[in-house]
Amino acid sequence: MYEYQSKMNPKKYRRILEDKILFLREYNQFITRTYCTLNDLLCGEHDRVDKIINSSKKLVLKNSLGQQGKTVRVLHQPGHDKQALIRHMRSHNFDLVEEYVIQHPLLMQLAPSGLNTVRIVTQLVDANVVILCARLRICIDNEIDNLSAGNAAAMIDIDTGKIPEPAVFADPRHQDLQRHPITGVSIVGFTLPYWGQVIEMVKAAALLHPQNRSVGWDIAIRDNGPELIEANHNWGKLLWQLPAKRGLKSQLSRYS
Repeated sequence: MYEYQSKMNPKKYRRILEDKILFLREYNQFITRTYCTLNDLLCGEHDRVDKIINSSKKLVLKNSLGQQGKTVRVLHQPGHDKQALIRHMRSHNFDLVEEYVIQHPLLMQLAPSGLNTVRIVTQLVDANVVILCARLRICIDNEIDNLSAGNAAAMIDIDTGKIPEPAVFADPRHQDLQRHPITGVSIVGFTLPYWGQVIEMVKAAALLHPQNRSVGWDIAIRDNGPELIEANHNWGKLLWQLPAKRGLKSQLSRYS
């Protein structure tokens, strides 16, 4: 995977995907949430934080170069003390604060503890966008949806946006999920809202900087449509292969 992704996404071009602040600026046409950087706050733009806080009363703090959700924190009831926020960000190595994305009501019914994101992997072949896979991360009882946090993932039918099979865990000791263990909502048969718009958006995003040819896109679906959360040049094989329950690496040979 490393060799393949290094070939598809040359080092000199991938910073646009690695740096979350740069990503937000370059892909802003696919992003509706508000945000500000630590540097903005240090320069006195404190009022920007008030504009970021929505009805969730939460903020999302990130390290702009962090990966796999390890440097993401949801801050509850952040209050109005901007200097305290700055101190917290500096002491925990956060340099980006974002609006907490409130997901679509159907996804909230399925798994309300956190934002459940869609992962779509695209492959550019000349000027054509091929979708290698679509997966839904499903929060079990966590605010962050990564598999490493004990959450589940399910395949999504690329044509319909419907989940055809049970969700799986990274830990093989856990049974596959027909239904969400807390909400009881059926996972099998669940259809992602705005699926046509999701596919249209990710194809457009893949063509914006075509120097990066193989990208894993993380997408949120809100009540008014989809938006990009981030993108990964080194998208993980676990989320790709685990829900399929088989190795898929051989599929990449046709593109290399």
